[in-house]
Amino acid sequence: MYEFVRGDGIYLYDKENKPYVDLISGIAVNNIGHNNKQVRKAVKKQIDKYSHQMVYGEYVIGPQIKLAKRLSKLLPEQLQSFYFLNSGSEAVEGAMKLAKKHTGRGKIVAMRNAYHGSTSGALSLMSDEYYSGPFKPLLPNIHFADFNEIDSLDVIDHQTAAVFIEPVQAEKGYVPANPAFINALRKKCDETGTLLIFDEIQTGIGRTGKLYAFEHYNVIPDILLSAKALGGGMPIGVFISSHKIMSSLSDNPILGHITTFGGHPVCCAAGNAALKFLTKSGLIDEVAEKEALFRELLVHQKIKGVSGKGLMLAVQLESFEEVERTMKRCIERGVIIDWFLYNLECLRIAPPLTITKKEIREVCSAVTEALTD
Repeated sequence: MYEFVRGDGIYLYDKENKPYVDLISGIAVNNIGHNNKQVRKAVKKQIDKYSHQMVYGEYVIGPQIKLAKRLSKLLPEQLQSFYFLNSGSEAVEGAMKLAKKHTGRGKIVAMRNAYHGSTSGALSLMSDEYYSGPFKPLLPNIHFADFNEIDSLDVIDHQTAAVFIEPVQAEKGYVPANPAFINALRKKCDETGTLLIFDEIQTGIGRTGKLYAFEHYNVIPDILLSAKALGGGMPIGVFISSHKIMSSLSDNPILGHITTFGGHPVCCAAGNAALKFLTKSGLIDEVAEKEALFRELLVHQKIKGVSGKGLMLAVQLESFEEVERTMKRCIERGVIIDWFLYNLECLRIAPPLTITKKEIREVCSAVTEALTD
């Protein structure tokens, strides 16, 4: 068992001050690296003022407003209303309620092999019985379509409140959606009056080479979910929509969705600092080039292929046993790597966007050496 006592950039350090490259960013959280100076400064500054007050809307909370304004300048006009929460799972739960309330419908469609969280509602959107079965009964009226299969979209009809989709399926092994499939999905949702919800909890905040992955496609979701890297290492989530759709939660009942700590001032201050750093650093523009370098260097007789988008890559091996062995050998070499829930034969690579080309060469060398042993 490893214990890390501090972090800096792409590295975590143990008690003996040995550095380990965090090649998974705490599962797509530390996009701007560990212990970012600007985020640390913003957190300390906000704590010196106050750490919490009621967040139900009666009072103005400055850090929330600042983060919402910064996001609003980066998003299209259809996505200008923000509901901040504590996590990605909470964003999923809130979006489900919003979709049902706005449409007056009860049916929800998700994609097979998707992952949206571990709370009961989010778990209901998972098709894999291994993970959801032990916790049934879950939410009723959940239906599934096949990712990247246009014919399966017939399950969406005029009784469907919303469709949830990850533009890159995370736990299946970082599988990107095909543009034709996304366009067909948008069209089907428009025809049936169904809300299209993009779960960008992992893909957001620059990881794919855009601030959000929907920017790679010629579509705009009706509701956008963000979390993980949005907080710069602090816990935060948000669902984002239009003012018209979001206002559905304002009456009948008067507090359609509430959360004690959602939009916590310290977390919002951290998120604002993280987003400011990321957008001014030029790191997002470097993602495609860094992805190409990873793909160039991750060549080995045991590697069957590399899938993914941007700096969320899956390295296909021949078996889970090989994945386990490689993970063990990597951490012995000071590289933290991981696997996927639905694809046990792949290694997960999702480093901080701050990783340099020199560091990419070093970690790829460590991974290939681990495969050779």
